[in-house]
Amino acid sequence: MANQATITAVRARSFTVPTDAPEADGTFVWEKTTIVVVHVEAAGQIGLGYSYTDASVAGLIGETLASVLEGGDVFDIPRLNAALWGAVRNLGRSGLAASAISALDTALWDLKARLLDLPLARLFGLARDTAEIYGSGGFTSYDDRQLSAQLAGWVEREGCRAVKMKIGSEPERDPARMAVAKHAIGEAALFIDANGAFTPKRACAFAQAAAAFDVAWFEEPVTSDDPVGLAMVRSRAPVGMEIAAGEYVYTPDDMRGLLAAGAVDVAQADVTRCGGYSGFRTIAALCEAAHVDLSGHCAPALHLPVAVAVPRFRHLEWFHDHVRIERMLFDGAPVARDGFIGPDLSRPGNGLTFKHQDAEAYAV
Repeated sequence: MANQATITAVRARSFTVPTDAPEADGTFVWEKTTIVVVHVEAAGQIGLGYSYTDASVAGLIGETLASVLEGGDVFDIPRLNAALWGAVRNLGRSGLAASAISALDTALWDLKARLLDLPLARLFGLARDTAEIYGSGGFTSYDDRQLSAQLAGWVEREGCRAVKMKIGSEPERDPARMAVAKHAIGEAALFIDANGAFTPKRACAFAQAAAAFDVAWFEEPVTSDDPVGLAMVRSRAPVGMEIAAGEYVYTPDDMRGLLAAGAVDVAQADVTRCGGYSGFRTIAALCEAAHVDLSGHCAPALHLPVAVAVPRFRHLEWFHDHVRIERMLFDGAPVARDGFIGPDLSRPGNGLTFKHQDAEAYAV
């Protein structure tokens, strides 16, 4: 079995896709998104993984990390992961290195499932049949018409029971924008995301103002690099408003710090940043031990197999940019029904197939 599962090739390429309109949040402006796609080959099968990150990650994989995996046994993913993390010790584990390892880890798990002719969700073991989604976008660069149409569309078309909008670029405008959002979504819950735009005291004041619009979730009111500040906001938030953070968790230590500080009501993790499926499952165990729910950040197609497998899972972010890109570049991307997505258990692995020809126009 070991000889049959020897990794013979590792390939990574970068693709940059323009947004369909200018986008901004409380701390950043962008007009394109880059995805690094990884293929790992063994015994005649190919595993697929990816990360939304910088194009340079493809070079890091090709020049440094591919050789760490080649010749290894894909069934020994913990051993391979240890070697990958060891290889980036002097580079710094967080950031680009973690994104590279995340893409490779998701490809390894996909490959293992394909070699076993199993859907990856079955290999992990199902805890539920589907994962709830919430619509996410509502960029601060949108005018009221764009904001209203996008948020209402997720409720009416995908059946989302909650939607999220960006705030913080111009905080003085945000109460009017939240009023527009509430009118558009009816009975659905409203989430807001500041992307770390505020100081703790300003975030506390904003949370009180947001309560008038029944905001149920306030994401990154301050940077997640400040767990004490997050904990302060959480302690002073209105009843019924949950504080969430964790999208920039790269290692289990990062999540342990947030949980130890009592910084969040709901933790977030991103399988394209936190060490792939292996890292996400470790973080899920930390959250279970801390009695804190876990939510998946972005990349819904890639998250889906593990989202239906881990305990205390709340929901997945149906992020506008990533849903659009995953539909463009992958066959098998999930389709939302009544606010949920589920894995196709008739397809092995993560159920995704990369559209090489369609992607070529976006190659870096």
